[in-house]
Amino acid sequence: MSDDDVDHELLDLLRKSLGIGPADSSAPPETKVLQNAEFIYDNSIDVALDMRHTKLAAIEILKQMQERGYSTKTWSEHPLHPKAKDENTVNFIFTMDLLNFSFWSEKSEDERFTVSYQDKRWTGYWSLVAALQRGLDEEISITSPSFWINEEECTEEVLRKVFRSETDEEIPMFQERIRCLREAGQILEEEFDSSIITLIEDAKHSAAGLVNLLAERFPCFRDEGKFEGKKVRFLKRAQIFVADVWAAFEGEGYGEFNDIDKITMFADYRVPQMLYSLGCISFCPPLDSRIRRHDPIESGHSWELQIRGCSIWAIELLRREIVKLQPDAKINAILIDFFLYDLAKEREQAEEEAIPHHRTRSIWY
Repeated sequence: MSDDDVDHELLDLLRKSLGIGPADSSAPPETKVLQNAEFIYDNSIDVALDMRHTKLAAIEILKQMQERGYSTKTWSEHPLHPKAKDENTVNFIFTMDLLNFSFWSEKSEDERFTVSYQDKRWTGYWSLVAALQRGLDEEISITSPSFWINEEECTEEVLRKVFRSETDEEIPMFQERIRCLREAGQILEEEFDSSIITLIEDAKHSAAGLVNLLAERFPCFRDEGKFEGKKVRFLKRAQIFVADVWAAFEGEGYGEFNDIDKITMFADYRVPQMLYSLGCISFCPPLDSRIRRHDPIESGHSWELQIRGCSIWAIELLRREIVKLQPDAKINAILIDFFLYDLAKEREQAEEEAIPHHRTRSIWY
């Protein structure tokens, strides 16, 4: 080869290393959520992580998860989560995570949106799950994509019945939830034969592939922002759909994914609150004051993006510390997220003092 000849193989390697040129179609799918979270952490000036407390928290989390026998089985043990391992459960989970956003309220526990089901009153995330179960018991096809786009049967009146409250406060962002149902139903009909199973099968057992598919085809799952001039992805509800299917089916059948550990934590408002209580995360004084005053933070604001991105990276650091402690631990970001969410709810019910969660009203979480 003369000095003037081009080594195309070397040139291709250089382009790939620099991220230039067409993507390798044979490469495994990547969501880029973790990489984007690291970028946010590296450039964050208002949210910080504490490695000393992270190491201490990892010891305690591993200990408690082992004592409780925490695993994928824990998901199905909740009385409201579906137990069957069939298509109906897949449909239920998709509907649940399609609408899994914005349950916080400024009202008291007695006044906030509340669903009564099976002789219990449910609030927060569980109010949504209870409402769906109640709707199915009342023979309303609330988990059927073809029902969502049938505006003669799936009227606003019927949906108000499904999501009716025991209090005067209706479910937050009711109109946005209707739009999510209609939009997703239309896309499923046009591209996936109205079948969520077809959607899952198109991902070929790739968790990252399914997350990307949801983000690409469904605008209401495209949870992204712009931080320091760079597009960053969080994809909370797309990721939690994959995680819930994985947990519900215990990694088998519809829940079999060959890259489930690519899923990160689900950047919302409860886990950051728990990370703060554990000393893993802290906020600059103006942000800390804003949160403590219950003042809203606009969706897409730099503070909100830093809270979400640094929380994802904090869970990744916790995971790494746990693996150092016990290399054979069957642990990933999903299980840590589930555990910390449950722990936050336990502490809330026990009325333990904690910083309020940040208030951002959006469809993303």
